[in-house]
Amino acid sequence: MNSPTQAEFLENSYRRNCEAEVISINQQGGIILDRTVFYATSGGQPGDSGWLEFDDGSRIEIITTVKDKTSGGIALVPSKDDMEKSRELALPGSTLTCHVNWERRFKLMQMHTACHLLSVVCPHPITSANVGENESRIDFDMPELPAPKDELSSAMMALVDANHPIFSQWIEEAELDANPDLVKSKNVKPPKGAGRIRLVCIGENSSIDSQPCGGTHVNTTGEVGAIHIGKIEKKGKENRRFRIRFGDIPTT
Repeated sequence: MNSPTQAEFLENSYRRNCEAEVISINQQGGIILDRTVFYATSGGQPGDSGWLEFDDGSRIEIITTVKDKTSGGIALVPSKDDMEKSRELALPGSTLTCHVNWERRFKLMQMHTACHLLSVVCPHPITSANVGENESRIDFDMPELPAPKDELSSAMMALVDANHPIFSQWIEEAELDANPDLVKSKNVKPPKGAGRIRLVCIGENSSIDSQPCGGTHVNTTGEVGAIHIGKIEKKGKENRRFRIRFGDIPTT
């Protein structure tokens, strides 16, 4: 299903605001726009929050962003207090400015990128993932740990310190079909039907990593900052859960 909303974050994750026109409000009260900088919940990354500003200075607080199941668009969900006001202000055809909660967004960009780095140092199938503002989780299908927790953390920080470039590029769906190893997720495959797939690449000429992803990321690994693996849990015979946290590797 083609989305009626142009996702500005796909080409530039650093855009904090954009002008937009209201298309409709869905049955749940989500505001669907013709374009937005707000990322919608998907792939383990939570939807953006922020606010909408109208020409008269009125504001509507947005608490999360989701995909609209009916239209395929991106729906911005107002706070409970602003739900009624949004139906009065966000009339189809009206214009406004989207403002993303940048502090929260940037943390999610850092964390999502950290998840990619962990998938590089732990090249095993991913069974589940969840990106958070302060801690993220990745589950791997692996019978045994490839190395101790601190060694894996050091390997991730080596990638951070090298300050590799991060960029996105698009490929045809047929190219992904011809290179199935690009997909690291074991249980969830990239959505098809649009004709092309977005790859997030790390390193010059994708020398470090390249995988399908529609999320938001920083532009260089150095922007991730200090990270470490805070905990590794056994969740089944061959499932290991890694928890990534901000901060230096603990010394004790």
